[in-house]
Amino acid sequence: MATSDPSGDLTERFIEVAASDLPLHCPMPSMRLWNSHPRVFLPVEAWGQALCPYCGTLYKFKSKPPQ
Repeated sequence: MATSDPSGDLTERFIEVAASDLPLHCPMPSMRLWNSHPRVFLPVEAWGQALCPYCGTLYKFKSKPPQ
């Protein structure tokens, strides 16, 4: 499960994710402003982290990414 601030704002710039969040996309459903930009799927499992090209949020695995 991704961690985020209690308000669910899209202003957060770093979110830790787990294998249960795959396939990963931004914005995530838990974000209050989930419709603030088009949904984009991010290949976070490739390098263990991924940057959203729209809002700049960095998604990073809490532990080692799945193989």
